Amino acid sequence: MQQAIRERWGAQPRWVWWVAAVYVAGFVEGAGAHAVDVLSGGLQAYRAWPPASQLLFHALLVLDPLAAVLVARARPAGPLLGACIMVADLVANWWGNWDGLMRHPLDYLQFVGLPVMTLFGLFVFATAAPLHRALRSADRAPRIRPA
Repeated sequence: MQQAIRERWGAQPRWVWWVAAVYVAGFVEGAGAHAVDVLSGGLQAYRAWPPASQLLFHALLVLDPLAAVLVARARPAGPLLGACIMVADLVANWWGNWDGLMRHPLDYLQFVGLPVMTLFGLFVFATAAPLHRALRSADRAPRIRPA
């Protein structure tokens, strides 16, 4: 199995490696942030959020690492799952933070939270299709098996 993963990555141009590294780092960080929230606040960590957002944030404990693993294993589904996750996560976060953002916009100018998530989401949106195509083409490439 490791040999197949090495073969899929070995055929990729450098930009694919770098984009995939950003995906893995971003989704692992997202899973970590949600894990810290749940470990510190329990199942009620998101009680101030709408029920749909609460469910999503708990689901991201599984979905974020899944996207990271799929991309790390050079699976074409990884970038597509990542884009879906980011759409849902950004909609929930912008929706939940909208009132505060309108009242005190300067409070949101930070190197963490909503601005960083938004930049990562834009990066994922811009690169999901090209990364998916690159990983799909490597997945379809004929493999030479040792005798």
